[in-house]
Amino acid sequence: MTEDKKGILLETGTGELEILEFTVKNTHYAINVIKIKEILEIDYVTKVPKSNPALIGLTMVRGDVIPLIDMNYVLEKEFTPINGKIKTLLCEFNQLKVAFCVDEVHGIHRIGWNLIKKPDMVIENSDSLIIGNITLGERIIMLLDFEKIVTDIAPSTGINESRIGNITKKDRLGIKLILSDDSPMIRQLLDDVLTKAGFGNMKFFNDGQQAWHYLDNLVEEKGERFIEDVQILITDIEMPQMDGHTLTRKIKEHKILRTLPVIIFSSLITDDLKHKGLSVKADAQMSKPEVENLVNVIDKLIEKINNES
Repeated sequence: MTEDKKGILLETGTGELEILEFTVKNTHYAINVIKIKEILEIDYVTKVPKSNPALIGLTMVRGDVIPLIDMNYVLEKEFTPINGKIKTLLCEFNQLKVAFCVDEVHGIHRIGWNLIKKPDMVIENSDSLIIGNITLGERIIMLLDFEKIVTDIAPSTGINESRIGNITKKDRLGIKLILSDDSPMIRQLLDDVLTKAGFGNMKFFNDGQQAWHYLDNLVEEKGERFIEDVQILITDIEMPQMDGHTLTRKIKEHKILRTLPVIIFSSLITDDLKHKGLSVKADAQMSKPEVENLVNVIDKLIEKINNES
């Protein structure tokens, strides 16, 4: 059985998103609808010997072999019984198709990114799976980091230092970067990998709103000389307070900041979704695991800047 997604936002950079609310063990969670290809009921699973305990097994969806992850185990360390049909979210991100087993699906809600509150400092750490908290009526819904869930199970699917092996390491200390990503793990990995590639002049922000305030204040202080402090912005898409598409749109509509090159570096860059970045005039887009391509794109944009100056 397939349930179609409806009412998906067509405009980009509006500061809104649509979330799918679901439950696991009566706790309410959410995922960005943009990641979901289908909602299915799966009744065929092939076990994988000696696999991670969170992996229920493999299933087949229209000719594609899809790994099925047990959200009961991920969140509660309890196994979902395999008897009858399993409610499943079939997703695509990080250039992967993967399915997640949940208990119940409760519907889609349109909200503003500014309504997603950052996790409390008590739970915000590199091991946390929570991107932010959403209050709807009397319910607290936790927006989950599905990329981290997959990376924890299969580390080779995410950003890792081995991907930098083919990058020419050189002195890039003079290149001034600002990076915006809400994941502490991704910020640390980017810092490690880019430092090994020769970068060193980097400022990190954990949401788009912080990055925008920094840039806005910089222009207020320096005007067109803002380029003395930042040459390229690299931003994720999914972030509390202000998402990367909205941040990019605001920059490209600004009379001074519009010259700042913006790279969208996100797990949500797929052939079906690239038009969203184009619509807000991003200079480049790439999927999050491709950190080696990120370095190459930075080099090309810096070369372009130097040729035009």
